Amino acid sequence: MAATLGAAFIRGLTGFGFGILLVPVLALALTPVEAVLSINIMAGLLALTEIQVILREAERSALTIGALVVVATAPGLILLDATPPDLARLLIALIALSAFAAVLAPRRGPEQPGAATTAAVGLSAGLLTGFAAMPGPPVVPYYVGRDIPRVTSKASMIGIFGLAAMAGIGSGAAIGVLEWRIVILSLALFPLVLLGNWIGSRAFGTVGDPVWRTSVGVVLGAAALAALLRAL
Repeated sequence: MAATLGAAFIRGLTGFGFGILLVPVLALALTPVEAVLSINIMAGLLALTEIQVILREAERSALTIGALVVVATAPGLILLDATPPDLARLLIALIALSAFAAVLAPRRGPEQPGAATTAAVGLSAGLLTGFAAMPGPPVVPYYVGRDIPRVTSKASMIGIFGLAAMAGIGSGAAIGVLEWRIVILSLALFPLVLLGNWIGSRAFGTVGDPVWRTSVGVVLGAAALAALLRAL
């Protein structure tokens, strides 16, 4: 419960981090597949509560990336189901570490990357959605690494992550690994998700751009370190 509340707060503040922070914790009590599906259910429900902000503020590239995420999520989930749990936990930790390394790269201009880069981000985010409920590693640098308004960055990311979560839920149901007890657990934790995200969103409106970008880096670094230590 504490991990869920904290991850939701970070998600409300930064626009991402819910899966990166919470999957490694849930994966200690559940199988990696169950943890990933639980995160997807909670993240999908949360995105539905923010649909107006997404439609108003998100960059158009979010639609392209989100569509590719939907296509690539099922293969990622199938790969996770075939991976031994201990190895999956280690890979999930390394994925979190890669996101931290990527966001440290120098900031670019506001120009949207080319079609090939955008497609690569969408497909890799979809694979990571299925495998780890973490579409963030390729998506966060794509937006946060550019000199665009943080409101646009956040809205674009939460829109993509919402589509990713929906794709994860559908893929889990389609391949027969989504169980009712995971749905019940996710619904039981969801009020904490709403509370944490609300507090984080209020904090988002009170901090400046440099503080927000620093928070993004700190969250990614801490999550990567914690996930790696747990995996080892």
